[in-house]
Amino acid sequence: MANFFYELFSNEIVMCPVSAWVTAQLLKTLIYTITYKEFNKERLLGDGGMPSSHSATVMSLVTIVGFTYGVSGYEFAMAGILALITMHDAMGVRRETGKQAVVIKNLAELFEEMGKDIPDDEKLKVFVGHTPLQVIMGAILGVIVGCVFYGVVG
Repeated sequence: MANFFYELFSNEIVMCPVSAWVTAQLLKTLIYTITYKEFNKERLLGDGGMPSSHSATVMSLVTIVGFTYGVSGYEFAMAGILALITMHDAMGVRRETGKQAVVIKNLAELFEEMGKDIPDDEKLKVFVGHTPLQVIMGAILGVIVGCVFYGVVG
């Protein structure tokens, strides 16, 4: 069992995207704190916001796979297709879901003002999707983390 964890944590193809995700989440929390002048612990693990941790994660995977296996193999193709699907989804379906959550949240607040209690577990998260800028910045961050990771570990 110890060998499994050693292999897992020494696998740069796994650890690079994990590092990119952690970096993006920390940056997202810092940017939110600076912008809104309040710390929101939900930003540490939550979806949405600047930069996109989904984009950073998949683009760091593309980058480290490209460096490790080259860009002509199936590994790079699979990582690249996964990245395109993930980033498209973040800007498309997930972003629209976030917009709908804002409208529904506003309606729920109106109901609360009218005396109708809405349980906390039924309230929607509004940080769900990403703007194109958030996705682009996440992708750039992912490439940077992939390059740094490969330079340090590879």
